[in-house]
Amino acid sequence: MRPFTLLYALALLLLYVAALPLLLAFSFKAKYRRSLPARFFLWNNPPMRCDLWFHVCSLGEARAIVPLLDAFKGVSVGVTTITQTGFEQARRYEAQVRYLPFELFLPFWVRAPKVLVVLEAELWYLLFALARARGAKIVLLSARISERSFPKYLKLAWFYRRIFDRCDAIYVQSEADKNRFVALGALHVEVLGNIKLAQKIEASKVYDKPTQEVIVAASTHEGEEEMILEAFVRYRRDHDATLLVVPRHPERFDRVWERIGLTCNAASLGCLRWSEGGRLNTDVLLVDTMGELSNLYAISDIAVLGGAFRDDVGGHNPLEPAHFGCKIITGTHFFHQQELFRYVHHVQYVAPEGIENALREAALLPPSCVDERIDTVAMLERLKAMLRQSA
Repeated sequence: MRPFTLLYALALLLLYVAALPLLLAFSFKAKYRRSLPARFFLWNNPPMRCDLWFHVCSLGEARAIVPLLDAFKGVSVGVTTITQTGFEQARRYEAQVRYLPFELFLPFWVRAPKVLVVLEAELWYLLFALARARGAKIVLLSARISERSFPKYLKLAWFYRRIFDRCDAIYVQSEADKNRFVALGALHVEVLGNIKLAQKIEASKVYDKPTQEVIVAASTHEGEEEMILEAFVRYRRDHDATLLVVPRHPERFDRVWERIGLTCNAASLGCLRWSEGGRLNTDVLLVDTMGELSNLYAISDIAVLGGAFRDDVGGHNPLEPAHFGCKIITGTHFFHQQELFRYVHHVQYVAPEGIENALREAALLPPSCVDERIDTVAMLERLKAMLRQSA
């Protein structure tokens, strides 16, 4: 093991020991009950043996690789994720699926795939170092570095160069991303676009659209439900509308329900939970099950997209609501989704206090739409060539 890699592993060991009490405590929380034991204790998480290994972070990236998987039918494929939602999505595919272990365990866990494809910003040093040492070709796909986070990367350019030097190809989302990667010392950088533009978006269930206007508050985070509810209550005074609230994280369902109840009681509005037989024509409906968002976009008139009304999340994917023609309202802090928003038209970007006015203005705007696609043919051919070369 090289001196730097050894020092890095020792630092990880110290970090692991220091964090052990917290890891044990958090392993009992519903959100982490499966992911933390699998990642930090290798519980029910044996190594994969595959030729083509995709590593994604969470739900959005797990969905984005579907067109790639379709292109590699008959190839032994593995998928690793970080989050429980990403894991559950990946389990639907014809692939071995695992949680990616904490880096300290990777030397005992990583086998020798022919090609490793890592999406977006999952830059784990030992993952890249071990895959390369064991003969894998490495591709960084849909790679991005936001303008906001770039100064932090720049301070550690010497470290990230060690990761990028192990990449055979880096496909970035935009010219701005390419410039940032090159400034960090990366080679073999090409602009492809966001791989999410290639995914097939469709509803898995068909619901009857209510007669009243349907507004979906999608992928909301702590504090955002309150902002949207307050705006909706005022909007509802002179509009026949229903609000569907879909929090981003399932562990928050009960807290969000308490907030909805308080707001609806004060405003004399009805509210129900989806899991308890809630109807789509209820005044306010908490959607407290997973996997329904695309189905709800399909019957919604307006999507208030969360994650951008706070300054610490970075926004969420606008392609799905735009695909279904929703009129999109979102916040101004969408720095992690800048490239995707560039392809979506007729979006209202507002501060929290502007949500109510944006709801009123939506009637004057055309539906949101996406006018861009990406060409993945050359990239897929290159992946296939890497697999053949490693045969």
